[in-house]
Order: sequence, then structure tokens, then C-alpha cells
Amino acid sequence: MTRRYPDVTVAAVVAPGDPAGRLVTVSQRAELIVVGRHRRRLRADSLLMGSVSNAVLLHALCPVAVVPAQG
Repeated sequence: MTRRYPDVTVAAVVAPGDPAGRLVTVSQRAELIVVGRHRRRLRADSLLMGSVSNAVLLHALCPVAVVPAQG
């Protein structure tokens, strides 16, 4: 990703704890939060999202991009 968009600053952080809570806290100073969406499991048109993505969408204080899983 950074090779394709060298002007975009990306902060990848691995930390223990509640992922949704941490992302919502970071959203106070972030310009964008990117979260993933589950692969289609039941139906081809399913829009399944996990609990972390859903919580971030509901509570983040910055824009949120939800991207589908690859594959």
C-alpha cells in the first residue's frame, strides 16, 4: 500500500486489548479509520460485518472506510 501511495501516511499498530475501543479512541485524532468486512458466507449479496467494524462505524469520530476481504 505504501509503495502505491507514498504520500499517504499509514500508522499500523499492533496492541493488546479491545480492538473496537482502541479504534474508537484513536478516531479522535485520526483522519480516516479503515476496517475490514467479512467475506461472503451465506449469500452472494450479503453485507456481513464483524462486531469491531460495526462498533467503529457507530462510534468513530472520523470517517470510516469499510473494505471487503480479499479472495
